[in-house]
Amino acid sequence: MALDQSRLEELLGRFVQDFGATGFAATVVIGDKLGLYQALAAGPATSAELAHRTRTHPRLVAEWLAAQAASGYISYDPDGERFSLSEEQAFALADEDGPMYLPGAFQVMVAAVKDEPKVTQTFRSGAGVGWHEHDPDLFAGTERFFRPGYAANLISAWIPALDGVQAKLEAGAQVADVGCGHGASTIIMAQAYPHSRFVGFDYHQPSIQRATEAAAKAGVADRCRFQVAAASDYPGAGYDLVAVFDALHDMGDPVGTAAHIYQTLAPDGTFLLVEPYAGDQLEDNLNPVGRAFYAASTLLCVPHSLTEEPGAALGAQAGERRLREVTTAAGFGRFRRAAETPFNLVFEARP
Repeated sequence: MALDQSRLEELLGRFVQDFGATGFAATVVIGDKLGLYQALAAGPATSAELAHRTRTHPRLVAEWLAAQAASGYISYDPDGERFSLSEEQAFALADEDGPMYLPGAFQVMVAAVKDEPKVTQTFRSGAGVGWHEHDPDLFAGTERFFRPGYAANLISAWIPALDGVQAKLEAGAQVADVGCGHGASTIIMAQAYPHSRFVGFDYHQPSIQRATEAAAKAGVADRCRFQVAAASDYPGAGYDLVAVFDALHDMGDPVGTAAHIYQTLAPDGTFLLVEPYAGDQLEDNLNPVGRAFYAASTLLCVPHSLTEEPGAALGAQAGERRLREVTTAAGFGRFRRAAETPFNLVFEARP
């Protein structure tokens, strides 16, 4: 066997990056849970000073800071041995309400990796792993991961891109958010459109409870409620807008779900479908974004879909063509890409 030395070195270089990244993900979650990023955003500090600010162990904080600096997530000044966050680092790591908050994404992946034994077993059995069977950190992390993108784009760009929907919401509309999780998207819409009424559906009872509490905290509970229901048989009809955010590809029967959405829409209603960014061909997605989504899909999306009949398993990189096929099979006559970001495709489907 003749090895190409340059290709081998390239592979080893990738290994070093991935080996470090695997453990580093957990250090981000630790820093997030302990408030280390927020404390450092208050001003530069030595490891001892940061430990004092956060009431944590100085030796462990010193090692954590070194890992962060080696990864480029914080800055280090050898003169005085002080660490700091640049404005950009603080924006991404310490501002949970900002549009680019990163620790939630790490929380998702670390939680998913915890359940590797379950996923490995389902490779053999094909039985799948339900969303509700995962580590609880996954549910909180998912909301914290997606919420910044929704806060940055949903009201300002995605809804205005839909034909006539913004005007309906401003005047007063009935809206269903299917697969709502902790209700971040539902609450963002309710806060922006006080004349409309919103209901979020999800099969996961703990998530519905958390969403209900969040709506009360946000002051929108009088017109934003949440209910346990499956995507394929949630109640109600005559909705002006039904939205599914980053969830249709997880469902075992996406065509059945889309068909139910079609039946529950008002005659001139709109189906807003937000899905992870993907091209139609595998080779289109062999890039850093596709890599992240394929990994998450292997651990989470496809295993869940396999637990529900017929187990369509679209995966997180379904692409526009397959999603168009799903909505067309469900009865929708119109389907178009309305908007996009580096991480999401936004579609409008209408009867």
